[in-house]
Amino acid sequence: MDAQSIGEVWDRVTGTQPAPPGWLTLATGAAALLLVAARPLWRFARNAITIAHEGGHGLAALATRRKLAGIRLHSDTSGLTLSYGRPTGPGMVLTAAAGYCTPALLGLGCAALLAADRITLLLWLAIALLLALLVRIRNAFGFLTVLLAGAAFFLVSWFGSTDVQAGFACLGSWFLLLGAVRPVLELQHQRRRGQGGDSDADQLARLTGVPGLAWVFLFLVTALACLGLGASWLLSPL
Repeated sequence: MDAQSIGEVWDRVTGTQPAPPGWLTLATGAAALLLVAARPLWRFARNAITIAHEGGHGLAALATRRKLAGIRLHSDTSGLTLSYGRPTGPGMVLTAAAGYCTPALLGLGCAALLAADRITLLLWLAIALLLALLVRIRNAFGFLTVLLAGAAFFLVSWFGSTDVQAGFACLGSWFLLLGAVRPVLELQHQRRRGQGGDSDADQLARLTGVPGLAWVFLFLVTALACLGLGASWLLSPL
């Protein structure tokens, strides 16, 4: 690839694209809501939220100078991120707290890029994050899941039309924003049934002395705040 081609790719990635039409924004929002609300669809689509959740744990571990041993994603949509370092302290707290907050924050970032008409940049940043995650995956199902997700983003960004790219980006943004809420509600449901002893909220309770319910509330407030702000950005052109 010569310098001119590289320049063209760079301009394509960093340039602006036409804002998606209003009907597409609303249609993808409705589709994302269906993916989250319908149990059979959610069982499959939740894998995307798990990727973001475990990636959040991993990023927080690295940011706080913990040693990230690896990430595993399972077919039942659960996941596990293993890191080494001090078993207590701010680094461990941030690592444990990052999981449930990350999908909502990623959705908010996607909505900000869409509002700025940076659709291709959004898609390529997603590819970069998935590639960074891929090298940390330690099981076959997780590796295949992240690889397929990255391939989907690449194919859409490279071969998709403007409307296809916009629709894909909108759907992903809406899904992250909406999909960040349901796992928090599921978490508290499990805790009420006595099944959440090893959950992030209960680990944080043991680390900080702050009740697990308070952490669930923080996760929920974060998800709802990101949903409200992100939706306002996505819907602002309408």
